[in-house]
Amino acid sequence: MSVFSADDHAYMARALQLARYGLYTTHPNPRVGCVLVRAGEVVGEGWHERAGQAHAEVIALRTAGERAQGATAYVTLEPCSHYGRTPPCAEALVDAKVAKVIAAMIDPNPLVAGSGLARLNAAGIETASGLLATEARALNPGFISVMERQRPLVRVKMAMSLDGRTAMASGESIWITSEAARRDVQFWRAQAGAVLTGIDTVLMDKPQLNIRLAAEELGINGEVRQPVRVVLDSNLRFPLDAPLLKTVGKVLIYTCSSDTEKIDLLQAAGVTIRQFTGRRLDLKQVLAALVLDGINEVHVEAGATLSGQFIEQGLVDQLVIYMAPHLMGSVARPLFNLPLANMAERYALEIRDIRAIGQDWRILADVHQE
Repeated sequence: MSVFSADDHAYMARALQLARYGLYTTHPNPRVGCVLVRAGEVVGEGWHERAGQAHAEVIALRTAGERAQGATAYVTLEPCSHYGRTPPCAEALVDAKVAKVIAAMIDPNPLVAGSGLARLNAAGIETASGLLATEARALNPGFISVMERQRPLVRVKMAMSLDGRTAMASGESIWITSEAARRDVQFWRAQAGAVLTGIDTVLMDKPQLNIRLAAEELGINGEVRQPVRVVLDSNLRFPLDAPLLKTVGKVLIYTCSSDTEKIDLLQAAGVTIRQFTGRRLDLKQVLAALVLDGINEVHVEAGATLSGQFIEQGLVDQLVIYMAPHLMGSVARPLFNLPLANMAERYALEIRDIRAIGQDWRILADVHQE
């Protein structure tokens, strides 16, 4: 096991800080940062900004120039060893003649999975890994989920009253939370590759599900990357005048319908259709299909029924729940439709954070699945 110094920790912490700059921009690529240090001096820094653009190591090497020779590279993810949209970073580090590479974690991508460090070792470059690995994994939960579990990370966002209600019996639900909470939701959407909802929410709430923050508010350069809006619509009830179609960004409908006339009309309106067999969509098949569509982090904004089904089938990793300071009464609709009969059936949650967002409270929780 490698022994790391206080300086090693400090430089890797800086690399992690750089990687976070890509929180809203890199999907579907992982967020990666790199720091080059020679003789106790930082000679280059870089972070991956967008898919198709230079990786963190390459940007740091460009900054360092000839000073990269003999340097130690601190990278939050093992340098890639394969050709994708860009050449392999391991080769760039070899060509730059760095002396050592420390990776926070091994890349779980089967195309890499240790081969990046192996290539560096073969070139006589010293390597180590495992420094601040937990923090590095936390940066890329969706990417890691796809690589290790072959399904996206699923985060469910819900808004409720203090007594756990999400809508009146009539279905009325706008607005439960404050403007501050609704703005906070925008940042969660911006992290995700897709915002997913059900057709009932589309019909009743007429949502847009896009990001309405400016680049400056997200702290990014360039255009705001809009997540794919995914609608689960087994019977293809999606209306042609839905607000989703009037905003910038891709709309993807998963359906079991074979109504060619409706499909043609939706495709003419710019919608992408994915057809499944059977009478109703299977959520596990939906998540597998999302991976094929390049989605590794899914932000669910749906009603109590669909959100409850995700939980019931063991497909939810995280909950983001906003609690508003008012009461909606006992006949209003519950947070989740979960028909549990006894205490032993409860779902265990690990609360990760609770904080005030305006007049509301935001609860972040991990769902513990057996």
